[in-house]
Amino acid sequence: MANDKDTTITFQISHEKELETKQALRDVYQALKEKGYNPINQIVGYILSEDPTYITNYKNARGIIRKIDRDELLNILVRSYLNKE
Repeated sequence: MANDKDTTITFQISHEKELETKQALRDVYQALKEKGYNPINQIVGYILSEDPTYITNYKNARGIIRKIDRDELLNILVRSYLNKE
């Protein structure tokens, strides 16, 4: 009998949810850019630390990114980078 440590977790994200997440990330990116931040560095900092202060409150960007599940975001980012469905 396998224990929980031996179980692989898989993520299934609907196409609609993926599109919503991508748009939310674009909105956060744009808000960071408009405020003069390096959006990539700020978003990576947030993803790694889950510290919301990496994201500006401008245009509710912090609220937007906090609604995104981090595991789903990472799944979408990796699949997009590798161009896999």
